[in-house]
Amino acid sequence: MRAAIKSISAGAAIAAVLAGPARADEGGISFWLPGQMGSLAAVPGEAGWSMPVLYVHTSAKGGRDAAFTRGGRVALGLKARADLVLAVPTYTFEKPVWGAQAAVGMGIGGAHMKTNIQATVTGPGGGQVSGSEHDSLNGAADLYPTASLKWNRGVHNFMAYTMGGIPVGAYTAGRLANVGVNHWSLDAGGGYTYFDKKNEFSAVLGFTHNWRNKDTDYKNGTSMHLDWAASHFVSQQVFVGAVGYFYHQLTGDSGSGAKLGEFKSQVTAIGPQLGYFFDWGGRKMYLNLKAYKEFDAKNRAEGWNAWATLLVPLGK
Repeated sequence: MRAAIKSISAGAAIAAVLAGPARADEGGISFWLPGQMGSLAAVPGEAGWSMPVLYVHTSAKGGRDAAFTRGGRVALGLKARADLVLAVPTYTFEKPVWGAQAAVGMGIGGAHMKTNIQATVTGPGGGQVSGSEHDSLNGAADLYPTASLKWNRGVHNFMAYTMGGIPVGAYTAGRLANVGVNHWSLDAGGGYTYFDKKNEFSAVLGFTHNWRNKDTDYKNGTSMHLDWAASHFVSQQVFVGAVGYFYHQLTGDSGSGAKLGEFKSQVTAIGPQLGYFFDWGGRKMYLNLKAYKEFDAKNRAEGWNAWATLLVPLGK
């Protein structure tokens, strides 16, 4: 069981960092989608190539009187849904770096985004608009390079990571639905995993810096996020447990596009998870299913999201 976990854990952690394109960055929505890191996040893996594949469905909405900046306008009654499919070719190095195992990856993929609003109070040119409007888009996501270092000390595992956002995804200024976020981003942090033969606990803390969206002159503030997971192995192949996250914006939004001011946002979530290890074609595969229900949201659309991650080790 430990051999199977070591072979998939590095790719699984990197696979989880790619759901950010599901939601546009402005309007209380972050480049970092909370919940990206989960069980076994800091456990080192086997050297060589792996291919995590990730599907995410997310649904969120704000109240009728909750205002959000969307597509360069201030919108009321926001509802958004998205479905993503992403692949993350990942390479784990055999030679240690500073006594740690190093891995790099690149996230590529696409999404379907659907957004509805009940009213628009101001347009990009300052005009007044009322009524309802909807928008949907199928498009490519931004590119998400990742890198990590992982150290193992018996049942204790430690990790440092970084992830960037390269704005090449589908984006058009003025649209309600966009897959890309149209600005550069950088996230970095560290994590810890306790793992013995029966129980596992992981926590990852990170911070995000955003550059300005030049088309809307909107710059999201710096944010902090904490993802955690706890699980118990009911057999050598199956574990069950709980997952959760906490997101908090530390500094306010800025730029002429920030029509609602600093608009600091936060949200908390919790939910169940299931992990399954199995052999297929002589390879150790891993499937993880998890879901989050959000609450205590502030300046952020609140909802739920479900994840399915499949990891395929490819060897050296």
